Amino acid sequence: MALMTPLECVERQFAAYNQRDLPRFLSAFADNVRSYRLPDMTLLLDGKPAYGDFYASQRFIHAGLRAELLSRMVIGNKVIDHELIHGLGPQPVETAVMFVVEEGLISTVFAIPAKSPL
Repeated sequence: MALMTPLECVERQFAAYNQRDLPRFLSAFADNVRSYRLPDMTLLLDGKPAYGDFYASQRFIHAGLRAELLSRMVIGNKVIDHELIHGLGPQPVETAVMFVVEEGLISTVFAIPAKSPL
Protein backbone atom coordinates (compact mmCIF):
# COMPACT_ATOMS: atom_id res chain seq x y z
CA MET A 1 0.00 0.00 0.00
CA ALA A 2 1.30 3.46 -0.91
CA LEU A 3 2.00 5.94 1.86
CA MET A 4 -0.48 8.77 2.28
CA THR A 5 0.70 12.20 1.19
CA PRO A 6 0.81 14.86 3.91
CA LEU A 7 -2.43 16.34 2.55
CA GLU A 8 -4.20 12.95 2.42
CA CYS A 9 -3.08 12.17 5.95
CA VAL A 10 -4.41 15.44 7.37
CA GLU A 11 -7.63 15.17 5.36
CA ARG A 12 -8.15 11.67 6.84
CA GLN A 13 -7.75 12.84 10.44
CA PHE A 14 -9.90 15.93 9.79
CA ALA A 15 -12.80 13.92 8.35
CA ALA A 16 -12.55 11.31 11.13
CA TYR A 17 -12.48 14.09 13.76
CA ASN A 18 -15.72 15.53 12.40
CA GLN A 19 -17.30 12.06 12.36
CA ARG A 20 -15.93 11.31 15.85
CA ASP A 21 -14.49 8.08 14.40
CA LEU A 22 -11.67 7.34 16.84
CA PRO A 23 -10.11 4.31 15.07
CA ARG A 24 -10.00 6.13 11.72
CA PHE A 25 -8.74 9.30 13.40
CA LEU A 26 -5.90 7.44 15.11
CA SER A 27 -4.95 5.65 11.89
CA ALA A 28 -3.52 8.93 10.57
CA PHE A 29 -1.01 9.21 13.45
CA ALA A 30 2.36 7.57 14.06
CA ASP A 31 2.66 5.43 17.19
CA ASN A 32 5.11 7.93 18.70
CA VAL A 33 3.19 11.09 17.74
CA ARG A 34 3.73 14.11 19.96
CA SER A 35 1.63 17.24 20.26
CA TYR A 36 2.89 20.60 21.50
CA ARG A 37 1.30 23.96 22.22
CA LEU A 38 3.08 26.97 20.77
CA PRO A 39 4.70 29.32 21.56
CA ASP A 40 5.86 27.76 24.82
CA MET A 41 6.36 24.21 23.41
CA THR A 42 4.29 22.63 26.19
CA LEU A 43 4.01 18.90 25.51
CA LEU A 44 0.28 18.16 25.35
CA LEU A 45 0.11 14.52 24.23
CA ASP A 46 2.83 11.91 23.91
CA GLY A 47 2.11 8.78 21.86
CA LYS A 48 -0.90 7.30 20.08
CA PRO A 49 -2.36 5.77 23.30
CA ALA A 50 -2.42 9.25 24.87
CA TYR A 51 -4.17 10.58 21.77
CA GLY A 52 -6.74 7.81 21.96
CA ASP A 53 -7.42 8.38 25.66
CA PHE A 54 -7.68 12.17 25.27
CA TYR A 55 -9.95 12.20 22.24
CA ALA A 56 -12.17 9.41 23.61
CA SER A 57 -12.65 11.12 26.99
CA GLN A 58 -12.27 14.85 26.25
CA ARG A 59 -13.35 15.51 22.66
CA PHE A 60 -15.46 12.86 20.96
CA ILE A 61 -17.93 12.86 23.87
CA HIS A 62 -19.28 16.25 22.69
CA ALA A 63 -22.25 15.65 20.38
CA GLY A 64 -21.82 19.02 18.65
CA LEU A 65 -18.08 18.68 18.10
CA ARG A 66 -16.87 19.67 14.66
CA ALA A 67 -13.93 21.45 13.12
CA GLU A 68 -14.56 24.12 10.52
CA LEU A 69 -11.66 24.54 8.13
CA LEU A 70 -11.01 28.22 7.39
CA SER A 71 -7.83 27.74 5.38
CA ARG A 72 -5.12 25.17 4.70
CA MET A 73 -1.52 25.35 3.47
CA VAL A 74 0.75 22.51 2.44
CA ILE A 75 4.49 23.18 2.62
CA GLY A 76 6.49 20.05 1.91
CA ASN A 77 5.69 17.54 4.65
CA LYS A 78 3.86 20.12 6.76
CA VAL A 79 0.16 20.97 6.63
CA ILE A 80 -1.12 24.05 8.44
CA ASP A 81 -4.84 24.37 9.17
CA HIS A 82 -6.67 27.45 10.43
CA GLU A 83 -9.79 26.13 12.16
CA LEU A 84 -12.78 26.98 14.28
CA ILE A 85 -13.63 24.19 16.72
CA HIS A 86 -17.35 24.05 17.50
CA GLY A 87 -19.05 22.18 20.31
CA LEU A 88 -16.58 22.54 23.17
CA GLY A 89 -18.40 25.52 24.65
CA PRO A 90 -20.87 28.24 23.75
CA GLN A 91 -18.44 29.92 21.32
CA PRO A 92 -16.20 28.34 18.69
CA VAL A 93 -12.50 28.13 19.52
CA GLU A 94 -10.14 29.58 16.91
CA THR A 95 -6.87 27.74 16.45
CA ALA A 96 -4.15 26.93 13.97
CA VAL A 97 -2.59 23.50 13.82
CA MET A 98 0.60 22.47 12.06
CA PHE A 99 0.89 18.77 11.26
CA VAL A 100 4.29 17.28 10.40
CA VAL A 101 3.93 14.11 8.33
CA GLU A 102 6.70 11.54 8.12
CA GLU A 103 6.46 8.21 6.29
CA GLY A 104 2.76 8.73 5.59
CA LEU A 105 1.68 9.41 9.19
CA ILE A 106 1.37 12.48 11.39
CA SER A 107 4.42 12.48 13.64
CA THR A 108 4.21 15.88 15.31
CA VAL A 109 1.38 18.35 15.92
CA PHE A 110 1.85 21.98 16.90
CA ALA A 111 -1.29 23.67 18.26
CA ILE A 112 -1.35 27.45 18.05
CA PRO A 113 -4.22 28.90 20.09
CA ALA A 114 -5.70 32.25 19.10
CA LYS A 115 -5.29 33.43 22.69
CA SER A 116 -2.09 32.62 24.52
CA PRO A 117 -2.64 30.68 27.76
CA LEU A 118 0.27 32.58 29.33
